Amino acid sequence: MSLTPEQQSEIEAARADARPSRRAVSDGLEERLFQATPVLDHGFVRAIDYMGDDAAIVQAARVSYGKGTKAARDDRGLIRYLMRHWHSTPFEMCEIKLHVKLPIFVARQWIRHRTANVNEISARYSILDREFYTPAPDQLAAQSATNRQGRGEVLEGDEAEAALRLLREDGMRAFDHYEELLNDRDGAPIDAEKKGLARELARMTLPLSAYTQWYWKTDLHNLFHFLRLRADPHAQYEIRVYADAIADLVKSWTPLAFEAFEDYRLTGAHLSGPALAAVRRMLAGEGVGQENSGLSAGEWRELLATLADAGGNS
Repeated sequence: MSLTPEQQSEIEAARADARPSRRAVSDGLEERLFQATPVLDHGFVRAIDYMGDDAAIVQAARVSYGKGTKAARDDRGLIRYLMRHWHSTPFEMCEIKLHVKLPIFVARQWIRHRTANVNEISARYSILDREFYTPAPDQLAAQSATNRQGRGEVLEGDEAEAALRLLREDGMRAFDHYEELLNDRDGAPIDAEKKGLARELARMTLPLSAYTQWYWKTDLHNLFHFLRLRADPHAQYEIRVYADAIADLVKSWTPLAFEAFEDYRLTGAHLSGPALAAVRRMLAGEGVGQENSGLSAGEWRELLATLADAGGNS
């Protein structure tokens, strides 16, 4: 993780500045505010601010005056009911603001989640650091033969070495050209005789592996939707590790809500009407195959995979 001593000093100063508050406070997240969790080779995630906690979800659901209710188990039961029955509004009462450093190609996937407020570093104004993502050897995989947007077998030997070499060389060359176009290296002119190209134009040479940063603010309901898609085992590894880091923060922030989300969304399953009918027939002892299930071949494969996963998680 690339944090300068000055940046780390700023983080420690912010963490040392504790103040009393009448607003809802999550003790778990308070302990982790401002701290950077490393992700990939140069990236990180850190919580900057938040609003609400588990009790705020309950308060909104009951439109009550107080912070909590009669007992913690009542709060847990209500939150699980809300999650189970897809009542989303109470979860929208909690918000979190994150500071994320991530490769540009990951940011382009991430930004598809449009229910958030985002402010990204501007390469028109700032000169980006010489940092680009290079996959670890165990993430260098060939194209999947069955999934057009997925990975297959991990490359080994000469193939893996050649792929890594090209990725590193291209990243270094792109940043060499970026600095040459800017006529700037480490804050000093490369050639005192040259003016350099405008930053908004020089940035065009940078690769998708270059790192960007943004502040990303969203509510808990939409964050759960993000995590359901991006913390899924089928999500691309490079965004999944960010989702995993954020999930760990959410578990500290709203533990009861995260428990319900994990049970009903993350590790739970949703079946269509025909799929549920097929399962009922199986439970009744009837022989059911794809040909008499009323499901397409793809739907049948997905149902079997869901049932296999459920059996493995039991």
